[in-house]
Amino acid sequence: MKVRPIHDRLLVRRVEEESTTQGGIIIPDSAKERPLTGEVIAVGAGKRTEAGELIALDVKAGDKVMFGKYAGTEIKIEGVEHLILREDEVLGVVE
Repeated sequence: MKVRPIHDRLLVRRVEEESTTQGGIIIPDSAKERPLTGEVIAVGAGKRTEAGELIALDVKAGDKVMFGKYAGTEIKIEGVEHLILREDEVLGVVE
C-alpha cells in the first residue's frame, strides 16, 4: 500500500532508539518511552494561502524530525507503525 499525504501533512516512521545505555544497561521494552524522532517518508504538496498561492513545506522526504509526545495520528502500513502529522506539529529537523 502506498500513502501520499495531502496539503501540509507528513508521513513519518518512528526511529527506534537504542535499547542499551552508555554504561551497558539494557532497557526493557516495557520501560521505554515511544521515540519522539522519526524519518519523513513522504510529504504533501504544501499549504495554500487565502489568495490561492502554494507555500512549500520546509521538510522533505528523508529528513529526521522531532515531534511532540501526542502529535499526529498513528496508522499502520503493512504492519509498520507510522504517523501522519501536520508540518506545524514538527518541533525541529535533526541534522
